Amino acid sequence: MKHLTLIIAALCFSTLFYQQQIGLNLSLFSIISIGILWWHNKSKFKNQRTIIYATIYLVTAVLVFIHGSALSVFVNLFSFFTLVGSVSSNKNAIYVQWINGLYSVIAGYFQRRFDAPKTTEVSTTKKDIDIIHWIKLIGIPLVFVIIFMLLYKNGNPIFEDLITEINFDFINMQWILLTVLGYFLFNNINQPVTVEPATTLDSNTSNLLIESENTSEEKNKKDNQLGTTLLAFLNVLIIFYIITDATYLLTNIVDTANHLSTQVHNGINALIASIIIAILTILFFFRGDLNFYKKNKTTKQLSYLWIGLNIILIVLISIKNYQYVSAFGFTYKRLGVFAYLLLTFSGLITTFIKVFKIKNLWYLFRINTQVAFAICIMSATVNWDYSITKYNINNAKVLDLNYLIHLKGNNAKLLQTYAVQYKLSDRTTTRINKKWDKHNQELLNRDWQAYSLENFTNMSKSK
Repeated sequence: MKHLTLIIAALCFSTLFYQQQIGLNLSLFSIISIGILWWHNKSKFKNQRTIIYATIYLVTAVLVFIHGSALSVFVNLFSFFTLVGSVSSNKNAIYVQWINGLYSVIAGYFQRRFDAPKTTEVSTTKKDIDIIHWIKLIGIPLVFVIIFMLLYKNGNPIFEDLITEINFDFINMQWILLTVLGYFLFNNINQPVTVEPATTLDSNTSNLLIESENTSEEKNKKDNQLGTTLLAFLNVLIIFYIITDATYLLTNIVDTANHLSTQVHNGINALIASIIIAILTILFFFRGDLNFYKKNKTTKQLSYLWIGLNIILIVLISIKNYQYVSAFGFTYKRLGVFAYLLLTFSGLITTFIKVFKIKNLWYLFRINTQVAFAICIMSATVNWDYSITKYNINNAKVLDLNYLIHLKGNNAKLLQTYAVQYKLSDRTTTRINKKWDKHNQELLNRDWQAYSLENFTNMSKSK
């Protein structure tokens, strides 16, 4: 029964993806994958965390059907690894589940065979049909017969004439290979495996720091003095920088894209250096026994102050980037700046928690990978090509139509409406109309496996 379900799933896999773009097929594949995982690991799906990851995986597949963006496909792939890794071991950090999921997809079957017990099983009176044996019994001789028929036909003209009468066009090796790949994939993930010792090490490692038995009072005192001095100077420096940056922001009117771009990029470069130095410096001083030193209050307060000042720096950069967007509209790079700022804000907050609650480096890595994954999932819910185009048309003071035309085709209708409302050059109007025609033609040429929500929307409108 197990092999039969995997073979059916493999046939569905090749039917869904053979010579097809990504669309509805990914949603159907997600349902099949969840079904295979549930069928062979029912007890694991009683865990709430696994159910949540299965739901996230299914939602991201639906987002691919709705938007079809590269980001949604990327997030769906990572959600797939997360779900498979959760089934293998649901108590681990998310990055370990990614590792386990990826490893299971690539080598799950071989790992299970390697770890299988060598004891001989006692035979039972009732035996299941050996599907693999029948495939070998039929498939291997068939392959060899075809190979030798092709060889023999070159040695005998009469035999060649007979062979040429047989039409082998119905045999599609690419489809067969894709089916084999699908079987290999489902056979790997039906019982996910774990990567050792990474999985066990992660399970046995706490988020809390523990004071060492041979702690040195003198060493802690010196580290505390160095930390207090260094953090005091760095706080003074960043305060001076923030005051000058805020003054410049309030007293200068920027009216060119290059000027704003320089401000934002220079600010980001300063932010990158500042955040990295801030986190690494704090982690260096609070990596061990200084956390338990009774006279570390000043050093901790200076650390908290520096974290707060870096957050103010994030706010200033956000304002600059917002000014940039307000004047010249959204681009993926400007969205990337906001995403980076959100990630650095998360890093600073978790660093504060690490110092305040005496956490270790494992805690930072675990929580920040979860935050990054959550941000990616939230980002995938937005159709960015369409949203960028709509915002820029309605709000940008300087509209870069050339950039919008080069975005994905699902913004073509917005551009065409804009071209009708406003007098554009003949060249620009022609480019927009070509984009619209090309996008519609692509939708019409899709098979049902690659359908997106837009296909069904257009069908309903045509009716």
